[in-house]
Amino acid sequence: MSNEAADHIQRAELISFQFDKETFTAHAGETIAAALLRAGITHIRNAPGGTPRGMFCAMGVCQECVVMVDGKRVEACRAPAKEGLIVQRVSNV
Repeated sequence: MSNEAADHIQRAELISFQFDKETFTAHAGETIAAALLRAGITHIRNAPGGTPRGMFCAMGVCQECVVMVDGKRVEACRAPAKEGLIVQRVSNV
């Protein structure tokens, strides 16, 4: 897609959320994983051995992108980012 074509795409309003105490933006309706990936964040959780993990299937099947939201484990690729949401990286999932 050319830059000219991208300039014509109308996106939803920007909202902000936190991931590991850092503020990120997302377009309303965008998933947490998509917003983080757009921001260059690929390390979403830690594997049991401590190695960084991120998105794999991006459709909620593999659980590689599990994060904590309001004390619950959710797949970042299926959870919409919302204004003021507090998201935390998970270790040893």
